[in-house]
Amino acid sequence: MPKYNLFGLDEQDYKKAKVVVLPIPYDATLTYKTGSRAGPKAIIDASRLMELYSYELGSDISDLGIFTTDEMSPDYSSPEKMVKGVSKEVGIILDDGKLPLLLGGEHTITIGAVQAFKERKKDISVIQFDAHTDSRDELHGSKYMHATVMSRVADMYDSFVHVGIRNIDANYAKRMQRDKVIFMDDLRDRTMKQVVDQINDSTKENVYITIDLDVLDPSEMPSVGTPEPDGLRFHQLTGILKGIGERKKLAGMDITELSPIPGMHAPDFLAAKLAYLSLGYFMSGKNK
Repeated sequence: MPKYNLFGLDEQDYKKAKVVVLPIPYDATLTYKTGSRAGPKAIIDASRLMELYSYELGSDISDLGIFTTDEMSPDYSSPEKMVKGVSKEVGIILDDGKLPLLLGGEHTITIGAVQAFKERKKDISVIQFDAHTDSRDELHGSKYMHATVMSRVADMYDSFVHVGIRNIDANYAKRMQRDKVIFMDDLRDRTMKQVVDQINDSTKENVYITIDLDVLDPSEMPSVGTPEPDGLRFHQLTGILKGIGERKKLAGMDITELSPIPGMHAPDFLAAKLAYLSLGYFMSGKNK
């Protein structure tokens, strides 16, 4: 078997790497199906068996320099402490001048990642791909959980956009800025170019992308904690990411909420392929 790291790379060199992969098997605040703590390992396992040459990108992007760290040990004492721990780890990656790619684990980890950018006064926009807006101020007495992710992001940055939404809480529906939310109905009524242009025109040059895998339709991605019908298809998601990559610079990224289903490996490979193509769209010579 290839070595145990994202994409099974033979050689890893932290000093030369442009991308640092941080697996975070954290799963503590989910309100329905648990299991995303097994997500990082499932993505890495699947990625080790991928063909690394991409005909779409016209290259093998693994030579960019991609380093996979050991899994971050979850702190189950409190979600807030876990978020602080993620912020510390991502901060180290940023201070070393590298791009962080987080593999979750539940979506809560995004709060810590964005905190690290804020603490360093990075000028970024956050682009969230998700079935849900994750916009509650708190739930079950906590402000730090998967359902509050974008409320905490909004506390730090006012430049953000939700994409692929088909579930929203009543309070946020009343106060949301309509131009910051791209519902699935919007995606059906517009061309891909119109959707990409809206995202690009409303965000800054440097973007942090967070992908909750339940943004995808359950027919292609059933392995999530809170599946929502009528979602994006894989080719739509990658098409949007490619369009963003043609105009924006990637500051950081996370892929979250994969809850592997025993015996069903296709979703794991989808997540691994998504990680590979996403990096390629922003960082390969064909697109930059």
